[in-house]
Amino acid sequence: MTASLVDWASSDQGASLGEDELDGPLSAEPPHPINWNLLSADDAETEWIELNRWVNWLRRTYGLPASVVPPFWHRHPELVWELSALHLHWLCAYDPDQHGSAPFGWHRDFADARQRLHDWVATSGTRLDRDRPTRQISWPGEPPADAVDDIVISDRDEDFVQFVVDDVARRRAAEAAFYARAESP
Repeated sequence: MTASLVDWASSDQGASLGEDELDGPLSAEPPHPINWNLLSADDAETEWIELNRWVNWLRRTYGLPASVVPPFWHRHPELVWELSALHLHWLCAYDPDQHGSAPFGWHRDFADARQRLHDWVATSGTRLDRDRPTRQISWPGEPPADAVDDIVISDRDEDFVQFVVDDVARRRAAEAAFYARAESP
């Protein structure tokens, strides 16, 4: 686990994780699409922290309400994928080698993304102080979907850190199982 997440989680921070200025990415790699399904544990941790920093900056800079970017966006894949794509678009639009009108294109696309985010939030059911998994509809022949209940979450940053720690642990376990199968005769 990277020191940045562990240090933040164990410190007495007054600011939200990612509240710092966007003075540079955590990774020296050029911007590239993120396939959240294929990230290694280490890469996932870096990408989660990077996306969280940017989402915090975005919501504050543009005064976005929780109906567009809710506190528990990280618990909903539909929001993660949308925000991740928007982040990549922003990185590319504001790259120093980009054409001068690229930021204007980003803002035009941001207007469309805000509407999609609003729709995703309404569908997901996540709120300012509580969350529930996005309801799933069972198709004919499938077992009924599990019931979903709201859970109250009193500390968003603590929830985010635990979510990332759990995701990284799940990915590490999957990686270990994969390599164990590959090494067995």
